Amino acid sequence: MYLFYKYFNNRIMNIYVGSLHFKMSEAELKEIFEEYGEVTSAKVIIDKYSGKSKGFGFVEMPNDAEAKKAIEELNGAEVSGRNIIVNESIERTDRKSNFRGGDNDRRGGSGGAGGGNRRDNYR
Repeated sequence: MYLFYKYFNNRIMNIYVGSLHFKMSEAELKEIFEEYGEVTSAKVIIDKYSGKSKGFGFVEMPNDAEAKKAIEELNGAEVSGRNIIVNESIERTDRKSNFRGGDNDRRGGSGGAGGGNRRDNYR
């Protein structure tokens, strides 16, 4: 039981922060959350093509109680003229299905015509 408690008590909470001002830096984001406790990391997500902020980021806090208090008090709070969205980040699972609900196997079947090269069908 002790190991179970120790494992879950020491996990780092990953927090999603949305609706950020596009000029907010990682240092500013970290500073906001440090008012509630220790911050392991703060990351503002940048668009790889434009090099500009996408308007959201993630903060990691090692203490669950401090993280929950930060979420509770900062969700909907005004920061840099915008009401930010703050909640516990849900870990992404592998996205193996496409939007149609099937799998990503796009090879298709042979159509019963026996495999072969397409050009062979038109000669």
